[in-house]
Amino acid sequence: MTNVAPLVLPDDAHNRTLVANVHPPAWTNPIPSGRYNLVVVGAGTAGLVTAIGAAGLGAKVAIVERHLMGGDCLNYGCVPSKGVLGAARVIESVREAAVFGVRLAGVPQIDFGTAMERMRRLRAEISRNDSVRRLTELGIDVFMGEAKFVARDALEVGGARLRFSRAVIATGARAAALPIPGLADAGFLTNESVFSLTELPRRLVVIGAGPIGCELAQAFRRFGSDVVIVSDGLLLPREDRDAAGVLAKTFEGEGIRFALGVKVVRVETRPEGKAVVVSRDGKEESLVGDAILVAVGRAANVDGLGLETAGVTFDKRGVQVNDHLRTTNRKIFAAGDICSAFKFTHAADAMARIVIQNALFWGRKKASALVIPWCTYTDPEIAHVGLYESEAAARGFDRTTFTIPLHENDRALLVGDDVGFARIHAVRKTGRILGATLVARHAGDMIGEMALAVTAGLTLGAVAKTIHPYPTEAEVWKRAGDAWNRTRLTPGLKRFFERLFAWRR
Repeated sequence: MTNVAPLVLPDDAHNRTLVANVHPPAWTNPIPSGRYNLVVVGAGTAGLVTAIGAAGLGAKVAIVERHLMGGDCLNYGCVPSKGVLGAARVIESVREAAVFGVRLAGVPQIDFGTAMERMRRLRAEISRNDSVRRLTELGIDVFMGEAKFVARDALEVGGARLRFSRAVIATGARAAALPIPGLADAGFLTNESVFSLTELPRRLVVIGAGPIGCELAQAFRRFGSDVVIVSDGLLLPREDRDAAGVLAKTFEGEGIRFALGVKVVRVETRPEGKAVVVSRDGKEESLVGDAILVAVGRAANVDGLGLETAGVTFDKRGVQVNDHLRTTNRKIFAAGDICSAFKFTHAADAMARIVIQNALFWGRKKASALVIPWCTYTDPEIAHVGLYESEAAARGFDRTTFTIPLHENDRALLVGDDVGFARIHAVRKTGRILGATLVARHAGDMIGEMALAVTAGLTLGAVAKTIHPYPTEAEVWKRAGDAWNRTRLTPGLKRFFERLFAWRR
């Protein structure tokens, strides 16, 4: 079967290269031969890691993708967003240059189109890693088209039947639709369309105050858009309030406006633009923009898969799995956004590795044992791993918490990255680290030390005796370890030492 490749906008050389890699226009599906050890449905992160890992172990593997290999991460998520955020961060660095003694002549010219083209070029280069060609060279049969289960051990794609010993559902999720009157008629952007823009919207209304909404709101504001964030709740509601407060203060300083704790009533198309009408305490207010970005929630991709025929239980949240990532059909597993509350690329990767062991080798690895960090890539970034203080309290831990402001870190102060803090929660008696939050410009790059600590059951004492290069921002973790060590010096122990040293004089 020959497939018609989807059009990725804008239709330029970079996006044509992307499509040539991840959904070749003239691709002809192979002819299935015999039963596969593993058939993977969906070629996002979870699907690719599962297929490549299984093939590398010698299994006979097929993978099915209906749209673009690489999934959200490559095409609509991590990769394009970080390219755009990188450009926006450079803009802010230029604005801060005078503080460091660098004075630029005139007003810097921001070229949104060039920044977006750079992103598309880099995405196309990275897409080789997820390409059809790479997978076929690894011995994987790649099928482009709609997969539908037709039995408990078989599915069809493009008229061909693929029989399997084991299968993995890794179809991911998409941006959730909002039932707001007038929204569809007015038109709106999601993460699946915002990276196709070539012109900067002068005014942008962002519906959603979670990570995606915050990241893109700040980026577009730095490019020059007038931005307002709208939400029925709080800014980054999952994070500690003082962590979100640091970001809110930064946003306000950059000119981003908020309409939080409001209900979106409707959207109206007016001569002056697209009006998002919100209600607070019974009073309505209109927020007018040239574009609306919807960044609220994700919807599982379960439609049309024939899951009922396969005996796989699912609901609107996705496919139901047990702790071993097995569905209600013992031959079928799932991984990634389709079955996880943690909708992150690295979580999908980790779950795929569990599936390989459990599906192919009768393993008993548990998803609940995973320690999954995450990061919101604003500026400053907010990263977290392990338990929040409220979660530690709910589990009955006798805990202690240490918070170190970044302005007490020499490197952060010297390079101008001193906004934020590091926080560690630990068992009071032993110092075993339960969780950590970091608000810092490079928090995502620094949270790994705490992810290792939580995973390995390390203590603050171990962190304190770990030598960190000076000066580095990572020393902030050592400062927390030193703070815990000081709590071990009780008044009684201090008096004993005083008497000891007096006797030894």
